Amino acid sequence: MNTIQHSVRLGVRRGWLEARQMMTNREDLFNTFLYPAIFVIVMFFMRGAKLPGTEFSLGAATVPSVLGASIVFSGMLGMAGVLAVEREDGTLLRAKATPNGMIGYLVGKVVTVSMSTVIGMLLVLIPSLILFDGIAPGGLTSWLGLLWVLVLGLLATMPIGAIFGSLTSNARSIGLIMLPTLGIGAISGIFYPITALPEWLQYLGQVFPMYWLGLGMRSALLPDSTVIIEIGQSWRPWETLGVLSVWAVIGLTLAPVVLRRMARRESGSSVAARREKAMQRIG
Repeated sequence: MNTIQHSVRLGVRRGWLEARQMMTNREDLFNTFLYPAIFVIVMFFMRGAKLPGTEFSLGAATVPSVLGASIVFSGMLGMAGVLAVEREDGTLLRAKATPNGMIGYLVGKVVTVSMSTVIGMLLVLIPSLILFDGIAPGGLTSWLGLLWVLVLGLLATMPIGAIFGSLTSNARSIGLIMLPTLGIGAISGIFYPITALPEWLQYLGQVFPMYWLGLGMRSALLPDSTVIIEIGQSWRPWETLGVLSVWAVIGLTLAPVVLRRMARRESGSSVAARREKAMQRIG
């Protein structure tokens, strides 16, 4: 086994251990369960409303959109937040000092963030299957559709998150990433039909992966009768595959370059300077 394979194996093990620690830490557990619980409660109270132009429950129709949004927020912001925090506390510097340590570190973070994303989605999906009728009407086909959208969605969002995390100067800068992400969510039609927006906003929303993740999840989990609310009254699976693939290629191409440059700038003095600034803010 060569050194890179060994680093990858260590990264997978590290990611698994971090995910296990997250599920045994009281604060992490609270954060993990809080937002899915809020979404499920809100969707439950929406169950009596109807999706415009259909007899399908608005609460049930919102489930796949929430799942698509969770991939963006967990995959992109989760990765960005982890890199920003561990860059500031010196974890990245220690990884850099180890042979092939950055490879193992990044593999570990991919595993941790992916598992966190899947757990969050299951916390929404499992109660929704009990509370709502009509979700995943295609059986195995629906679940396979959800799987490929999930995998491609993580590939499209986590590298972008790694880039943002590398470019931020400290963990508190993550808020500057969250605000535009929320803005993109507002124009992506993730929680309501994008066709209700002005046409120019529809085109703008389709540039970003959040719209396509929501569309992909809806195409997998909703009946065909609900497609009338979509652009062109079509699920557009090939367009979904194409746009998410483009974002994945862009992220996977740029992320290694940005991460290498960030790692080269890391030093003991830079970590010490960031810690000193943090202590000054606390003081």
